Amino acid sequence: MKDAELTDPDGRLVLVRHGETEWSRTGRHTGLTDIPLTETGAYKAELAGTLLATRRWDLVLTSPLRRAVETADRAGYPDARPDARLVEWDYGAYEGLTTPEIVERLGRPWTIWQAGAPAGATPGESVEQVTARAQSLLDELSPRVRAGEQVLVFSHAHFLRALAGVWLGLTAAGGRYFVLGTSAVSELGFEHGSEVITQWNHVRGR
Repeated sequence: MKDAELTDPDGRLVLVRHGETEWSRTGRHTGLTDIPLTETGAYKAELAGTLLATRRWDLVLTSPLRRAVETADRAGYPDARPDARLVEWDYGAYEGLTTPEIVERLGRPWTIWQAGAPAGATPGESVEQVTARAQSLLDELSPRVRAGEQVLVFSHAHFLRALAGVWLGLTAAGGRYFVLGTSAVSELGFEHGSEVITQWNHVRGR
C-alpha cells in the first residue's frame, strides 16, 4: 500500500455559528426571522474571527440571514458567498417560541430532532427535509474537502448540528448529540479515511 493511501485528507470543513441575538439569548426558536446580533454577539463574532485569522480558505460561505452575514463580516469575511442551503431550520408554527412553550402547547414532550416543525407563517421543515438540505450541501463540499481544500461556513445552531450529523452518517437527527454555543467554531475532517469531528464548540474568551 502506498504511503499516500495511509494519509488522511488534510482538508477541513469549519463551521461557525452566528453570534448572540436577543432571541438566542432568551431561548426563542429563530428560524427565518431576520434579526441582528446584540452588542455582545458582535463582539464575540470578532473573537471568533481571531480563531480563524491564521487559516487560508479556499471557499467561504454564509447563510444569507442577517445574523450570519454580520457574524461573517465581524469575523473578517465580508465577502463570504451567501448560500440559501445554510439558513436555519424552518420552525414554521414554532417560530419565536421557547421549547417549554412548545411543550405546553402540545401537551407532550417535543424536540426538533424527533418531530421537526409544522407549518405556520412559513412551511416548517421535517427532519427528512433538513437532512436532504444538508446532504445537498455536503454533496458539493465533501469532495472539495476530501481533496484537501479548507472550507469555512457561517450558519445557525440547529442547521450546523444537523450538518454535523449528516457528515457522520447519522442524518440530521444526529444533531441532538452536539451542543453548540453562539459564535462557536467547530471543525469536521477525517481519521483513517472516515468523516469525523476534529473540534467542536470552541468559543474564544469563554
